[in-house]
Amino acid sequence: MITMTKKELIANISQKQGVELYEVRDILQAFLEEMAESLGEKKRIEFRDFGVFELVERKQKIGRNPKQADVAIVIPARYAVKFTPGKKLKQRIEKLPVVKKKSAH
Repeated sequence: MITMTKKELIANISQKQGVELYEVRDILQAFLEEMAESLGEKKRIEFRDFGVFELVERKQKIGRNPKQADVAIVIPARYAVKFTPGKKLKQRIEKLPVVKKKSAH
């Protein structure tokens, strides 16, 4: 899998839309800050056909240290961000060819 950085995303949008890099950077940063603030207020963020971001509560659970299996570790309850892809994003992903990884034998 290939990683795209925020810097590369900004450059791509700038080039495709004919907008200055600094303008795209400022808008994208404001967008990300607004999303973080909204999620921090437990708001659900929905982009039609793209997907939904929402908070889900992960309940407290007991974990184990692999090096000391007899020692139980309490993992506290917490919130996590869940993303559910929308219809158009699902359709686009489903069209991607699956590439099998080579076995490490």
